[in-house]
Amino acid sequence: MLLAVPNFSEGRRLGTLREIVDAFSSGSPVLLDFHFDTRHNRTAVTIAGRPNLLGPALLAGARAALERIDMREHEGAHPCIGALDVCPLVYLEADERAPAERSALDVAERIAVELEVPVFLYGEVATASDRRERAFFRRGGLPELTRRMQSGELKPDRGPDEPHPTAGATLVTARAPLAAFNLLLDTRELAVGKQIAAELREAGGGLPGVRAIALELEDGIQISTNVHDPVAVPLRRVVAEVERIGAESGASPTSAELVGLVPQAALAGFPTELEWIDPDIDARVIERRLAELD
Repeated sequence: MLLAVPNFSEGRRLGTLREIVDAFSSGSPVLLDFHFDTRHNRTAVTIAGRPNLLGPALLAGARAALERIDMREHEGAHPCIGALDVCPLVYLEADERAPAERSALDVAERIAVELEVPVFLYGEVATASDRRERAFFRRGGLPELTRRMQSGELKPDRGPDEPHPTAGATLVTARAPLAAFNLLLDTRELAVGKQIAAELREAGGGLPGVRAIALELEDGIQISTNVHDPVAVPLRRVVAEVERIGAESGASPTSAELVGLVPQAALAGFPTELEWIDPDIDARVIERRLAELD
């Protein structure tokens, strides 16, 4: 059993995003969760199934996203480069890593060949060390990616040498479960949020395996993180570190949000006083959702 967590660049047109979600869960894979955000204009889907069944479903979802999303018109707070922006295959046990990597490469090939969308491999299947991080491809958004590809500076791992005219490009990987975890701060100072994110992320000397950016939303500044090993670095540590860094400027988190599912251990010791935007946090636990399938 593998999971897949495709993220696509639509979170506002509810009918459209529902059609794309349905395409991702077509056939035998089981839809465990989907989460959309109008501010980010983005939806994350979690499906589960055997490796040979996930590929066709992911291709169907990628096709639905290509047919319904025009990146030339896309606006949203979250960095992205494509209609189907990222497509990770997720293994839950160490012995599932190799099948997940094979599935990821197969999905990448099919998206590139059948949909004519360039694919970049990142993370554990990256073809060079400087291509491991999503930020390497996303910096400057799709316009900058287009320039880098057209100049010959950046070549895709699969597919055309230029972005698709409307669907852009797609990032593909295989990985263990991570936590996409957001904190809303009680400040509207973007500079404060950027400083917190810079010190929080691993690259700035912060928590290991943590990627973080600050986003300016209507109701405040959001620290948007990916915690790559939420078992080793449970989310309570992220909250505590944001509180510590923010204390100097008087900024602190007021609410928390999960995008997609996390391992149960990620929530161990989470501070009860911090409000969840979605209070049904049990529905965000991988083990519990999979147990419902038995």
